[in-house]
Amino acid sequence: MVPGAVDFSPEQIRWIFTAIFVLVASVALHEFGHAIVAHRLGDPTPSRQGRVTLNPVAHTDIIGTLLLPLMSLIYGGGVMGWGKPVQTQPTRYTRRWSMGTGQMLVALAGPMMNILLAVVVGVVHCVLLLRGVIDPGHPVSEALAFAVILNFTLFFFNLLPTPPLDGGYVIARFVPYRHRATFDKIAVYGPFILMAFIMISPLSKVFTVPARFLAGHLYGLFGFGY
Repeated sequence: MVPGAVDFSPEQIRWIFTAIFVLVASVALHEFGHAIVAHRLGDPTPSRQGRVTLNPVAHTDIIGTLLLPLMSLIYGGGVMGWGKPVQTQPTRYTRRWSMGTGQMLVALAGPMMNILLAVVVGVVHCVLLLRGVIDPGHPVSEALAFAVILNFTLFFFNLLPTPPLDGGYVIARFVPYRHRATFDKIAVYGPFILMAFIMISPLSKVFTVPARFLAGHLYGLFGFGY
């Protein structure tokens, strides 16, 4: 074997394809959430750009949704990624809400789609297990459990209060006007703060621990350990 080469087994290959499929679907639903809420608020931009759709192709970022997660999986890392950002024009939002509130609602829509998907998939998974349709060790069962934990993780990860994540837009809604300049200065370092949370293992527990907590309690409602 060539030093540094990766030895794939059929099970590893199957797992990589499963994980990528689940990630693509989860990211697509997340971005669809942003697009549909912006559309409902009156901004035609997402619709014009073909983003008000559940078609994963419209939301997939070649690097963030495919290449980086694939490389991480190949070399035994975790699975995280991002989709193509939904472009919106807050000035086009309905006047029933302030511009800041509209931006917050659009930002929250993505993570809420992830937590909705996690709960729905988790309930379906538990029902299938209870009825004996699948066994806990079946590949389908493993894929469903992975989808649950991934979407809970994406929920908490995207709500980290730092730009360019959704949580940055949410917290910006509550920053007093007199402190906005300071917030904007800090926001410039948002991508570096984000990379720290991803790359430094103890910091990543901020979103992985609560994700596993919710997953455990969801399965616990049906008598399953997680």
